Amino acid sequence: MSLSENLTIGVFDSGFGGLTVLRALLPLIPGAHYIYLGDTARLPYGSKSQATIARYAVESAQFLVARGADMLVIACNTATALALPEIIASVPVPLVGVIEPVVQMAHYGRQNTQVLVLATQATVHSHAYLHACERRDLLATEKACPLLVPLVEEGWIDHPVTRDVLRIYLSEALQLCSPSAVLLGCTHYPLLVSPIEQTLLELNSNAVLIDSARATAEAAAAMAASLQKPSSTHQPVTFEFYATDSIEKFQNLGSRFLGQPLNEVKLLDLGG
Repeated sequence: MSLSENLTIGVFDSGFGGLTVLRALLPLIPGAHYIYLGDTARLPYGSKSQATIARYAVESAQFLVARGADMLVIACNTATALALPEIIASVPVPLVGVIEPVVQMAHYGRQNTQVLVLATQATVHSHAYLHACERRDLLATEKACPLLVPLVEEGWIDHPVTRDVLRIYLSEALQLCSPSAVLLGCTHYPLLVSPIEQTLLELNSNAVLIDSARATAEAAAAMAASLQKPSSTHQPVTFEFYATDSIEKFQNLGSRFLGQPLNEVKLLDLGG
């Protein structure tokens, strides 16, 4: 446990997307101290080998624990898919990744049913969601959506190009399956909840959207409740933000994901 009075939660991602998870955490665990690390100098993780991804993720997790984190949220699909065992073995605190909570939420009330997973190319290639769904008797169809991350980072949330891209991806996927739920397998995608839901309706799909940020935040809140160090609702939330490259870009882009200004971001060198 950290020496601070309240619960300290470390949140890690290779970039900005994990800030959507942090945003969802704030109302669920008020008064906590949050330490967020975006390993922006070494993204994208998806183009790296499994050994390299594991090394990067372990370094980030160990840094957060060294800063006093009582628990970790691995808000990165690639790190969760390809490095979770290594992370668990490297740190002495409990942690939650982003894949199991999303699949578990999709499983509630459903069995032997079809779900559609929207994710990056790297996450789809890992088949982490496919295997997690199989363990819960869910029939998963995975759809890589490589254009969505750059569109989100460009700020084109409610944009004709983004809506066209979503229509193409979802039309292709719905030709292969008739899902009861659509799982957002990337932490950038919660910013696209509204246009995705609208596009599904336009394509005559009644699938329920499973928000990865919300699902992960709820799992983290349950973990936090099990620790004998609850956060205080009477104290303001506090933050530490770290990025491994381009502080100004992290502040500007990160504020879109978090929904509030990132007033101070510290530059961190984790090596190559």
